[in-house]
Amino acid sequence: MRLSRFPLATAKETPADAEVVSHQLMQRAGYIRKLGSGLYTWMPIGLRVLRNIERIVREEMNRAGAVELLMPSIQPAELWQQSGRWTQMGAEMLRMQDRHGNDFCYGPTHEEVIVHHVKQDVRSYKQLPVNYYQVQTKFRDERRPRFGVMRAREFLMKDAYSFDTDEAGLVAAYGRMREAYIRIFDRLGIDYRIVQADAGNIGGNQSEEFHVLAGSGEDLLAVSDSGPYAANVEAAVCAAPGPRVAATRSLTDVATPGQRTCEQVATFLKVPLSGKVKLLVVRTAEGVLRALALRGDHQLNEVKAARHPAIGAGFTLADPDEVATLFGCEVGYLGPVNCPLPVIADHAAAAVADFVCGANRKDFHLQGVNWGRDCPEPETADLRNVVEGDPSPDGVGQIRFYRGIEGGHIFQLGRKYTEAMGLTVLDEQGQALVPWMGCYGIGVSRLAAAIIEQRHDERGMIWPLSVAPFPLIICPIGLDKSEAVKTAAESLYSGLQAAGVDVLIDDRGLRPGGMFADAELVGIPLRVTIGDKALADNQFEFKRRDAADAERIPATVDAVLAQFRG
Repeated sequence: MRLSRFPLATAKETPADAEVVSHQLMQRAGYIRKLGSGLYTWMPIGLRVLRNIERIVREEMNRAGAVELLMPSIQPAELWQQSGRWTQMGAEMLRMQDRHGNDFCYGPTHEEVIVHHVKQDVRSYKQLPVNYYQVQTKFRDERRPRFGVMRAREFLMKDAYSFDTDEAGLVAAYGRMREAYIRIFDRLGIDYRIVQADAGNIGGNQSEEFHVLAGSGEDLLAVSDSGPYAANVEAAVCAAPGPRVAATRSLTDVATPGQRTCEQVATFLKVPLSGKVKLLVVRTAEGVLRALALRGDHQLNEVKAARHPAIGAGFTLADPDEVATLFGCEVGYLGPVNCPLPVIADHAAAAVADFVCGANRKDFHLQGVNWGRDCPEPETADLRNVVEGDPSPDGVGQIRFYRGIEGGHIFQLGRKYTEAMGLTVLDEQGQALVPWMGCYGIGVSRLAAAIIEQRHDERGMIWPLSVAPFPLIICPIGLDKSEAVKTAAESLYSGLQAAGVDVLIDDRGLRPGGMFADAELVGIPLRVTIGDKALADNQFEFKRRDAADAERIPATVDAVLAQFRG
């Protein structure tokens, strides 16, 4: 491609509305143009990157045995009503009506649609397993779109859906997709982690996310410093502590006037926060009150709490006035001794001996409290957020925190959607069988931004060869003044094209500084500079985008190809 015929509009200034590096560079390099809030046009240079990511995704999906189709982005409401998600999705779902008053949505995902199609076409167990995938535009009405295409309202996604006759088949399909995702992320040339995750409103039991590690990532990841364990913080398991030590202190009533928070009490009594147990009172969606105990230095993990069968999704903190009436004191002085509610304690809180807690009286706390002696042994559960330094739950290393950008998410959905939407096939005995389903998504457009967040410097993007808009650029110096330079540049350009290299030549007649700045900004991985001085020695100047210095190579097509392929 000749750059004189390729529309490239670069800018030196950083856009004022761009908060993260990828958004800044993609706008400066002319990759995207904003149309509206969270809506972007992919310009020719950016579209080439997007298509390269799509190509890798498609190749690995096909290799894994998935079959491509394309489903409508506009979906009828009755499918979502059938699954029960029409109201569950909330304001993120863009709803609309046609001229006849029929309800539709702009699909944020396609579980309902694919189940509808499989229900029409698959009648027998002999037609399973099957795995369909598509690369399709989605829309989620983000409250505050930001970070460019990282969190846009309209985005490009690859979503795949597997159907199997039993759970073992689902597990096998999930494994194949997991391996395909590993190959995809390896080919993208990025540092990533596979982490345990919460399924959210998609549903299902097993769920893993593929995160691109980057300081700008919105997700906090808990990763073992010396083992394979990794999880999103909201889903990270906290290793249960060892046995509780024996009690050594007697129960003591202590005045703590005005000391309501754990930090205040710990400072006032000169005890560590880890020796304080706090009590939270929550109201379940059914209106039942529950008391939860955590160590003073730990925070409640709402996702874990919502999974507990006695708490469930939709719980809230109880009203302070209701708590005051029930306990006879205000929030801040609550404790498990003589608690009017059964207590569910986090594992770490249940392991503390001789702890400090509220006395269920204003301005008083208790010291030397012990479970089983001063209050009933509680039910225990994993209820807290993991913290750095915690032992890894697999027993290998300690937990460290990293920032990540979610690029892919895979789910074992089970029969959530197939049961809800009445999908059955006939088994070997001619009986109705409900298939098991998996779901596998990759944010294609988000990955473009995620790669930039990880691979850039002060001059611009640093694309891996696999996704770069062009792998190599020829920069001839004095093209309009030197016949030798022109001849060598044209010869190299045609030779590389003949060898199948998607080469770009900067024939705009710019000075070297302008050519180099644009090439580095847009992230072309390899650059060949042709000038009279190097040609006099029968050499080209070759530079890799991520290298500090250029090198001299023989002025031949074969020498350049050797660098390209090496």
